[in-house]
Amino acid sequence: MVCGRCKNVLPNPGSVLEPGPQQVYSLIQKSSLPILVDFYSPTCAPCHMMHPVVKNLAVRRAGDLMVLRININLHLDMGAAFGVQGVPTFLIMRKATEIARTTGAMPETDFALWVASRI
Repeated sequence: MVCGRCKNVLPNPGSVLEPGPQQVYSLIQKSSLPILVDFYSPTCAPCHMMHPVVKNLAVRRAGDLMVLRININLHLDMGAAFGVQGVPTFLIMRKATEIARTTGAMPETDFALWVASRI
């Protein structure tokens, strides 16, 4: 599937996206969907535990929620800009406004309920 305007390939619904900083800021400002942002580190064990949880949620909530992952080892400035002090940190954003934040791993059901109660 390609964008009708720019002809770039569009991600599949339910994908977890890992865009660069400029695209993250653009998506956060312009998306009509709420956005779950997952700040993670590849060396963080709780982050690895949450990755399949986040992927499953992205698939289940496709069309209701956009999911972004940001590797703070590569994008320290983004972690600082969003006030991330530990990983994993999850933000729910709507039109550039932070709606909710949580830090740390949690069971899949609890995570899904946390997201559902805030979007």
